Amino acid sequence: MKKFIGYTVLVLIAVIFIGTAMFLFNKSQEKPITYSTVEPFTTTIIKKTVAIGKVIPRKEISVTSQVSGVVEQLFVEAGHILKKGDLIARITLAPNMVMLNSAESQLEAARINLRNAEDELQRQRKLYADKLISVSEYNRYELNYNLQREAVQAAENNLLLIREGATKKSDLVSNMIRATIDGMVLDIPNKEGAFIVESSTFGAGTTVATLADMNDMIFEGLVDEAEVGKIREGMELVLDVGALEGEPFTATLEYISPKGVEDQGTIKFQIRAAVDLSDELFLRANYSANADIVLDKREDILAINERDLLIEGDEYFVEVEVAPQVFEKRKVQTGLSDGINIEIVSGLTKDQKIKQR
Repeated sequence: MKKFIGYTVLVLIAVIFIGTAMFLFNKSQEKPITYSTVEPFTTTIIKKTVAIGKVIPRKEISVTSQVSGVVEQLFVEAGHILKKGDLIARITLAPNMVMLNSAESQLEAARINLRNAEDELQRQRKLYADKLISVSEYNRYELNYNLQREAVQAAENNLLLIREGATKKSDLVSNMIRATIDGMVLDIPNKEGAFIVESSTFGAGTTVATLADMNDMIFEGLVDEAEVGKIREGMELVLDVGALEGEPFTATLEYISPKGVEDQGTIKFQIRAAVDLSDELFLRANYSANADIVLDKREDILAINERDLLIEGDEYFVEVEVAPQVFEKRKVQTGLSDGINIEIVSGLTKDQKIKQR
């Protein structure tokens, strides 16, 4: 019995030893590496830079009042389309009391002078009828009377302008605010009851309404100084409007600023581009947008992923599969790159496979 047990133990030890030896041997054998391969493909490569900015109307103006006062009535609201001359608001005048008092005093003085001139003319007319004065003497008094009458009319008109904003003979009333261009009302910053200040040589005055031509929009943005030397007027831009995701617009670059501005520690240059509008989508003023400026473009070209290239100095290589899992390094000539894919000009054909890196 003891011999049988001893024999069994020896067998178990031998099995364990052999198993361990085989495991260690198999583990020591490295499996052959299998490389993945890819084929060149035909694609379109676009090299571009990005400008960040917004879409704004080319022509946007602020309509101000010629008189100071209170907004009595508004005839439009934001979004309305107006023609030049359309009524926007009516202003209740708040005349300057010093100017009003001065105008009233001037009118009264003009009336006094007119009465005196009229009395003197009547007296001189009797003398002229009796042939006691000459024609030239009489004409002098008649001229003075006519001048005094005009002075009264001027004083009356001046007082009416201060009180009511218009004269007797005027077709236009200064307290009626009208559109100065064709366009859309973007904003009415002051509501009915608000006090506004007239525009003058001392200031622009209070804005009654903001108008813009929404059929002529431009993109205005900034380009980094490292890219501004690569762009030129007439280039095509593709606008990605944040509020209209998936609906790109095209634009044509028409202005590059000759002077840069500092923006967050870097120098950038302002650009403007005319936007090609869509009949189906409405572009609102001040939409934020990113503009892709196409610097170069190649269509239907042979390309590979740029990471599959081997770069040695100024030369470029790929590893071409000449037999299963057998690769040969070959020199290629490259062209345009967009940072992901790169054009293959020569050295590689579409039906060849290369090692994927």
